[in-house]
Amino acid sequence: MGYWSSKNQISMKQNLFFPLFSGLVIFIEYLVIPVTGDSHLTPFNPIENITINCGSSTNGQARDGRPWTGEGYGKFSPIIDQQNKSSVSSTAPQPLPPDVNDVPFSTARLSHSEFTYSIPLTAGPKLVRFHFYPTSYQGFDDPSSTKAFFSVKAGHYTLLGNFSALLHAQGQPTLTKEFCLNVDETKRLNLTFTPSPDILDSYAFINGIEIVSMPLDLYYNSPANGTGGNFLGNDTALEKLYRVNVGGRQITGVEDTGMFRYWENDDVYLTIPESVIPVNTSIDLNFSKIPSYSAPSAVYKTARSMSTYKNTNENYYFTWEFPVGLGFKHFLRLHFCEFQVEITAKGDRVFMISLDYQTVETEADVIAWSGGRGIPVYRDYMVTIRAKGNLINQQNLSIALYTAPESKTMYSDTILNGIEIFKISDDSLNLAGPNPDPIPIEDMRPPIGESVAINCLAAEGSKRPAMSEVVCGLELSLQLQEINEVNPSDESHVNDSTVNDYHVLFTSGSGSMNVGR
Repeated sequence: MGYWSSKNQISMKQNLFFPLFSGLVIFIEYLVIPVTGDSHLTPFNPIENITINCGSSTNGQARDGRPWTGEGYGKFSPIIDQQNKSSVSSTAPQPLPPDVNDVPFSTARLSHSEFTYSIPLTAGPKLVRFHFYPTSYQGFDDPSSTKAFFSVKAGHYTLLGNFSALLHAQGQPTLTKEFCLNVDETKRLNLTFTPSPDILDSYAFINGIEIVSMPLDLYYNSPANGTGGNFLGNDTALEKLYRVNVGGRQITGVEDTGMFRYWENDDVYLTIPESVIPVNTSIDLNFSKIPSYSAPSAVYKTARSMSTYKNTNENYYFTWEFPVGLGFKHFLRLHFCEFQVEITAKGDRVFMISLDYQTVETEADVIAWSGGRGIPVYRDYMVTIRAKGNLINQQNLSIALYTAPESKTMYSDTILNGIEIFKISDDSLNLAGPNPDPIPIEDMRPPIGESVAINCLAAEGSKRPAMSEVVCGLELSLQLQEINEVNPSDESHVNDSTVNDYHVLFTSGSGSMNVGR
């Protein structure tokens, strides 16, 4: 593998143009894509499709029509020590913001002590999702959630450590964390929430839990190109970081292939937003290379590509950047499908792929991989992010596509349909990393009400905050800063899931990059 250095990414805006060909239409708006004539379909109906509305004694239904079961039904009730009088179910302040779903976010399970959900399951791989709404709950009057730091374990796996839902939400009102793991032959998964012992009066909370069975070969034993099983053993856990429909619209969980995965669009991750967005809603997809449950058909009917101007394409890199944490290996899956009428044979569109500034494909040819137009495929890679600059918490993982030499391709162009990025558990079955840095207060969207800063600057005659609210806001900033500061010389934190843990790993050399196929 070699570093790409002969070309430099051009940050200037490109004036891209793509002519309209028969069967190819360019849309800036995203369309709902009907799936009618696709072949080799492999329907997936999960054995388990469990949704737990934590803190609720009754069943409910989310806006998307999906039912949720209240934890008051004995099968999903949490296990709480009889001595633990601090574990309660509580209701979020009403009314909820318009973009916050009543189910499961209007109720929560909160506790100053450890509690566990013990869920009977069949053996095999599962998707596990946790839903959080960091706000003030009755009996836990902490509107800034500075005390809500806790860990979450799933069986032998540590999924979250010294975790703050508020910090991870990065200004959004709610947060969902998704994991993949295998349930062993005991056929029971214990999900244990433990308040951080290092913070006085800390507490743990959870609003909703999902557990959905997934196919045996979706991620762990991928048939696509023989790489998945090479570095994802059955004892490996994954944390989903990003799942992206490149060039297309958002795809909701109920539109997924039976596993309720959410696919976001890629706009915010592009370093150069100008591109061509080819769409072909009429093509019948042929899932002869990968199972049809790998991704929704909509992912394979939209994409991003460059222009038809060879000289323009050869002068810049088509790049996406995703913030990820240091100290872990990452599993990447890139989805491809050729559907443009001009691309019909091997060698028509050949390009190169770089991950974290290292070339992993020198002759990427989707037709050669798939065998023809309209046949979806994906390629799997493993990357260990190396530190760049002085940052020790996060780095950007770059995915760059660029044209192959003219002698190797008919068209100097690239294409990509979808991206999935996962963090891989380490040798101690740990996925817990440090919390993100607090975002600037002026950019933070508070859980409820208007922000103190906005109220302070409100026009005369508007409602202004009490001085206690202003002091609370300043105290929050100081507490969050103190919580996230770690002295690199303090060896007592070497085994903690803190910033210093990753500083030690980096300085010892394990932050170096490793790309595998």
